[in-house]
Amino acid sequence: MVWQGSLPQPWSPKLAFLAFLYIMSLMFSITAKARTAGTKGALETGYMPAVFYGAGKETTSIAVSLKEFEKVWKNAGESSTVTLETPSGKVETLIHEVQVDPVKGFPIHADFLVIDMNKEIEVGVPLEFTGEAPAVKQGLGSLTKVLHELEIKALPKDLPHSITVDISSLATLEDKIHVSDIVLPKGVVAVTPAEEVVALVQAAKEEKEETGPVDLSAIEVSVEKGKKEDAEAPADETK
Repeated sequence: MVWQGSLPQPWSPKLAFLAFLYIMSLMFSITAKARTAGTKGALETGYMPAVFYGAGKETTSIAVSLKEFEKVWKNAGESSTVTLETPSGKVETLIHEVQVDPVKGFPIHADFLVIDMNKEIEVGVPLEFTGEAPAVKQGLGSLTKVLHELEIKALPKDLPHSITVDISSLATLEDKIHVSDIVLPKGVVAVTPAEEVVALVQAAKEEKEETGPVDLSAIEVSVEKGKKEDAEAPADETK
């Protein structure tokens, strides 16, 4: 769905943010239909089997469009709320677990975790590293990303899709970025211990020229051959 309305003027930052949230909520919604145990192979008809449960809801089997799910999963990940539009009404969820075909790589089943929009939840959010580390630019070493995901706690409406980490503070090999250094969005609290290292620059290792293994059998054969030739030499001279 595309935003086709017009925003009142002047367009304040707050209004722009609310508009952004509205557009995002439209993006992260999936239409689901009821599914029973006897339903014919969903993937054959373009639909993927799934279930939703949690927050007092009974485990309910559904089927969702595979194409629609892949699009939402790619953008929402497992840390942004996804609205399931089911025959019995809308349900706010998180994509909790996805089973993928081991050969072809596409999703074949998904679990949606129902959430209470008024209660804080804990989720892992991917980290996005931005900027340039001066220590790397100066050739002192290479960037090492210790953490790729941060455990956070927040209300569902405040859950970020990702968290940005600015690495421009890594000027020397002694500098480190800790969890406590990350600027979190309003309403978001880190669950990962504050003292944990997120990123650092490690000194470049000198490459040593590798010497191939010595083939002792070849040396022994060569020596034996030399001895044999020396032994045969006098016999040849007497002819």
